[in-house]
Amino acid sequence: MAEIIRRSRPVSVNPLKSSAPLGAAMAFLGVERTMPLFHGSQGCTAFGMVLLVRHFKEAIPLQTTALTEITAILGGMDNLEQAIQNLAKRAQPKLIGIATTGLAETRGEDFMGDLALIRRRNPDLANTALVLASTPDMVGGLSEGWAKAVTALIEQVVEPGPRLRRKGRVAVLPGSHITAGDIDELTQLIEAFGLTPVVVPDLSRSLDGHVPGEWIQGSLGGTTLEELRTLGSAQVAIALGSAMQAPAAALERLTGVPYQLFDRVTGLSAVDRLVSFLSDMAGVPAPPRVRRQRSQLLDAMLDGHFHFGGRQVALAGEGDLVWAVGRLLADLGAGLGPVVVPTTLGQEYLAQLPCAEVLVSDLGELEDRAAGCDLIIGPSHARQASERTGIPLFRLGFPIFDRLGAAHVVTAGYRGTRDLIFRLANAFQEQDGEAFDTLHTHAPREESDHGSAPASVG
Repeated sequence: MAEIIRRSRPVSVNPLKSSAPLGAAMAFLGVERTMPLFHGSQGCTAFGMVLLVRHFKEAIPLQTTALTEITAILGGMDNLEQAIQNLAKRAQPKLIGIATTGLAETRGEDFMGDLALIRRRNPDLANTALVLASTPDMVGGLSEGWAKAVTALIEQVVEPGPRLRRKGRVAVLPGSHITAGDIDELTQLIEAFGLTPVVVPDLSRSLDGHVPGEWIQGSLGGTTLEELRTLGSAQVAIALGSAMQAPAAALERLTGVPYQLFDRVTGLSAVDRLVSFLSDMAGVPAPPRVRRQRSQLLDAMLDGHFHFGGRQVALAGEGDLVWAVGRLLADLGAGLGPVVVPTTLGQEYLAQLPCAEVLVSDLGELEDRAAGCDLIIGPSHARQASERTGIPLFRLGFPIFDRLGAAHVVTAGYRGTRDLIFRLANAFQEQDGEAFDTLHTHAPREESDHGSAPASVG
């Protein structure tokens, strides 16, 4: 059992935490024709937009109410109203997703009251859904902001009350650590049982890197408003990651849809549990294709476990991702060195990791404690720690801005777990000199070079 230690440092060195408003914006981008709006200063919005653009390599429609020091004191409702009016007139989104920031929250305004007044003043907004998530920067991080936005979508858009259940309809609530590629993989898995998934939010239809046939101001796809409004007709809801328990509970409270929480969907036992649940729900055995994928994962574990035994891995990222990857590493025989998360989210699971402690800290502390590790797993912000320690970096999580295809990385399901095992095993082989990266060198290393490790492996 690991001890969860919240480090109190006078300064954050190479921060790991991304803000809650940023997580909320990502979630809103998974809803069709949505315009995310930061209720805060221009600087907050610009910084968040840069991270999203660099990670997804796409144009991100992120807007701001442009609060100043004057409006922060006197009140920001006029700025909020003007921003909503401008967006509704120029971009004509179906939904405006408002994420508050620390600047607006510190004053303690009645945001929901402001929105109600804005609606009364502007009857032309009747066809534009307005959803507000309270996401002050000083509370939680990326995953918490994402979960709050999904909860707000459910509470403010989904039609409440019991509805006629549609047999086989499954509401899927993925956490922020679930990529567009993961959603594609899980959607195919659910559909293999003859079930119909409705993903909220669905980045696989908005931020999957497709080229639209027409110019759209707002998100390029995602969960439709109709799917969102009728989510209460689902037979069951599946929450992926501990962060999504609150949104799933909100859906159950409003509509009576029961939910099942899956703390991870990476690893043999975790995916077995999901497949068993889907099989029971559909009343059919796992299809041959799914069974073959499981067999391939078993073979990958047999092939790969030789490369994991005796290894030490430093791990950093959002809590739900760290839990999933850390558990997989332990199952394959690797040891966990320093494990760092940005917040205490999912601590009931993180405490089960086979390491002495899990630090709620920054990448600076990871670097200080990484001596003796064979690999660092974390976002691109960990590259400086990798360079200074000489330990290769395996990029995983958010943000990844110095590699292409971050949104398409798959770690979920049998195939995602299989591919992750292969990539990690190859990283260890490269470090041992059994393979070399043709992207970095055009000739095999000499025997004398086999002891040296590249600064980056993924």
